[in-house]
Amino acid sequence: MHILIIGAAGMVGRKLTDKLVAEGHLGGKAITQLTLADVVAPAAPEGFPGKAETLTVDLSAPETATRLAAGRPDVIYHLAAIVSGEAEADFEKGYRINLDGTRHLFEAIRQEGLRKDAPDQPYKPRVVFTSSIAVFGAPFPDKIGDEFFTAPLTSYGTQKAIGELLLSDYSRRGFFDGIGIRLPTICIRPGKPNKAASGFFSNILREPLVGQEAVLPVSPDVRHWFASPRSAVGFLLHAGTLDLARLGWRRNLNMPGLSATVGEEIESLRRLAGDKAVALIRTEPDETITRIVDGWAQDFDARRALELGFKADATFDDIIRAHVEDELGGRIGG
Repeated sequence: MHILIIGAAGMVGRKLTDKLVAEGHLGGKAITQLTLADVVAPAAPEGFPGKAETLTVDLSAPETATRLAAGRPDVIYHLAAIVSGEAEADFEKGYRINLDGTRHLFEAIRQEGLRKDAPDQPYKPRVVFTSSIAVFGAPFPDKIGDEFFTAPLTSYGTQKAIGELLLSDYSRRGFFDGIGIRLPTICIRPGKPNKAASGFFSNILREPLVGQEAVLPVSPDVRHWFASPRSAVGFLLHAGTLDLARLGWRRNLNMPGLSATVGEEIESLRRLAGDKAVALIRTEPDETITRIVDGWAQDFDARRALELGFKADATFDDIIRAHVEDELGGRIGG
């Protein structure tokens, strides 16, 4: 099996790569080839016995998608995107990467399947597209189900919503077998803060856990929908093996997660790391971030994903513990 990960240098892409290498198979099929692509150089997978290729490419360039599809990967994980805050700040860049890049990829797969020099070798890969809960916009019901209409209030959410429609149509037409998974906000993201408007949800936990200050730009009563990086990788693995006939033509679905307020996040931090860690959080209201966050969904009814076998974290304590175990060697404190 040949697996292509686009956006492989990102946090989720790296963790997905590591998990695939450790498992050695996907859905019972041995992984013999990995292609890792991103706009910055992905790290070569350590300990992988098969063929591995790392590519530094820009998906917004049409020739990039053609090159990637020519390798005829069996499973394609499309994780590449610029984050919400950056897509809102730079309108043209957001559409070029998040929308044009996605369209180029889907069209390249279609064209590869139509190649006249290989009529006896049909090509119809599995495509896993990471969408976002940002496809939804207020006013919201108490819990958002898969049937709730998409009316995004940001450019990022709009770009992801269009990507979902393209994925559904290209799957309907038989060009590939696609599934779009709407990820909750991934928390706690390791590494340095990024330009995502949602970044503070991780920052107010990650930095205090190692003895550093963090800034909280919104009210503690802000509620949001979360999943850990561990859960995100689990979603991707399951999406890569799920019988997609069970989806019918409703190819995009909400992933399970955990609804919590910022205040509940902080209390979980207090339970696991103490008052000293909580004291490192400094409140500095930011009107721009507050306005963006006010347009985000707070809670979901993910019964469809749960019935299909997707699983997520049970408590915020579990989310913090996963970060401590995976990123801090089981130790709290800087």
